[in-house]
Amino acid sequence: MDSSEGPIAAMPGQVKGSVLLRHAVGLHARPSVKLTKLAKTFGARIHLGLSEEGPWIDAKSIVKVMATKAPQETMLFFRAEGADAEQAVKALVALVEQDFEDGTADPAA
Repeated sequence: MDSSEGPIAAMPGQVKGSVLLRHAVGLHARPSVKLTKLAKTFGARIHLGLSEEGPWIDAKSIVKVMATKAPQETMLFFRAEGADAEQAVKALVALVEQDFEDGTADPAA
């Protein structure tokens, strides 16, 4: 069974994707920082939800992302609008699938 759904067109100009959060302690500080940092590299408006219906939060807001307190085994839903929306959703889904290993060294580690 595939735990993620690649980007799909939702409404015109909107792309959606979902992925199962497998990180041992869920969406705590470090994964939240990595997620929001990546989201901020895109011009698209990106939202995160814990269900397909929302509520939706700004994926570029560290405070809002951390406030979800999403535990391990939670399905995360992304939706994005803008010129690079598809790339944004693909990158965020991949980050979560890779357990927040983005390939860059973390100086705080």
